[in-house]
Amino acid sequence: MKVKRPVLFGTAASVLALVTLLGTQGAATAAPFPAPASVPAPASAPAVESGAAVTKLTHAQATARLSAAGISWRSSGNCSDRNSPTCTSFEQVNLATIQGAETLKSASGCALTITGGTETGHASGTYSHWNGYKLDFNPTTCLSGYITGTFTYIGERADGAAQYKAASGNIYARESNHWDVTFYSCGGC
Repeated sequence: MKVKRPVLFGTAASVLALVTLLGTQGAATAAPFPAPASVPAPASAPAVESGAAVTKLTHAQATARLSAAGISWRSSGNCSDRNSPTCTSFEQVNLATIQGAETLKSASGCALTITGGTETGHASGTYSHWNGYKLDFNPTTCLSGYITGTFTYIGERADGAAQYKAASGNIYARESNHWDVTFYSCGGC
């Protein structure tokens, strides 16, 4: 007798296929399994997880999300070329970084303007602008008041920038003319 084997993928699907093949013979040893649930999209996962891949966005994808959230951006060069330090680019920004900006906007109720993204010209490092973890924000009175009144002061960086840490782990550093924000997660998206 030829057995028809269902074509399924993934761990839960493999177990389901095995149970299906065993039929009543394996009923005493194999517990019934529900149909495999859909796997959540990576968009809901934090950007930083042990061994997890980070979801990157194109400039167009990032700006579409920012526009929809009511977040603006500007550059001194009025451009978006990632390889020009006078531009503001979001090419290869982490999804969780953009989600973090969206969360900041909704939680603070402040108008947000991004002045720095993934373009060249920022400090290097693992959690850098270039690698998609950081955004710079215009330091409005509303935003500065929200950050300093909501997050925990954790001291100064080596360059003297005052740092505040959110419960999410994200770090807000007050540089001379902007807030330099490191998004380790989406901030509760």
